[in-house]
Amino acid sequence: MHHEQPKNPLHGYTLEQIIVSLSDYYGWDGLGGRIEIRCFNENPSVKSSLKFLRKTPWARKKVEDLFIYTLEKYGTNDAETTGLIGKDK
Repeated sequence: MHHEQPKNPLHGYTLEQIIVSLSDYYGWDGLGGRIEIRCFNENPSVKSSLKFLRKTPWARKKVEDLFIYTLEKYGTNDAETTGLIGKDK
């Protein structure tokens, strides 16, 4: 069963895509400065971030909010050219 979610700005993005996009765009230091959680500041990796964020709803919300903010600020086309999201999206 396929459900369209036209008003959900995260529709079509996985948590992994969001983390990779934000870490590529801001860098781990920049991401850790914006959202102060250990998985971004101490030996950061996509794997450790996924593990933590899947178990921690408040932190996941902060990451998703930053992703939405960044997409809205730069727009989808600008986000593609700056590396925020992959060109296949």
